[in-house]
Amino acid sequence: MPLILNIETSTKNCSVALYKSNDLVSEKSLLSDKYSHSEKLNLFIEDLIKESSFEFKDIDAISVSKGPGSYTGLRIGVSTAKGLCYALSIPLISVSTLRAMSYSMSQRKTNFDFYCPMIDARRMEVFSAFFDKDNNIVRKVQADIIEKNSYSQFLENKVLFFGDGSSKCIDLINSKNAFFEKDIFPKASDMALISLDKYNQKDFEDVAYFEPFYLKDFIVGRKNT
Repeated sequence: MPLILNIETSTKNCSVALYKSNDLVSEKSLLSDKYSHSEKLNLFIEDLIKESSFEFKDIDAISVSKGPGSYTGLRIGVSTAKGLCYALSIPLISVSTLRAMSYSMSQRKTNFDFYCPMIDARRMEVFSAFFDKDNNIVRKVQADIIEKNSYSQFLENKVLFFGDGSSKCIDLINSKNAFFEKDIFPKASDMALISLDKYNQKDFEDVAYFEPFYLKDFIVGRKNT
């Protein structure tokens, strides 16, 4: 029964969850527009351990959400996860942010043919993918610019669009088969069962070389003076 620490920082939700096998030990999250991950993440992890009956040496693996999402958020989460793995000599697991979101939603909302998690990528763009009700990917992760004909090939079936990017679709996608859940953010507890499955299969990352899945190149903006 492995003890796995799950870390999710791909959006403005800074979230950690400690699981013993498939049982939740403790979790902490902060949803903030200030993206305070660098200040909160390590404190949250320390609090989880203090509030549990475990110590850091008891952790069997670290699982981190690998993206896509916020460049800075992903860097913070992955750097923290890798540092812990080095210090504790334990394996690193990575979980697709969108797959974890889809798996969690499909367990709660079971009456859809496809699930489309969406992360806001600014302007009219979203990071999205399509999964069936068994969490099999049916369209790979992409950065999509939302238009009125977006996703028409899937809308002969019932599709649930969800995540902070889905609000961009509501006024543009006009279909009786399109359903929306707007205020959904990825969280560490979404990752738990996928992390456990990867641990059991020994599907680990190379701690030295693993990098987040950014999907798009990071572009530094120039501040107007």
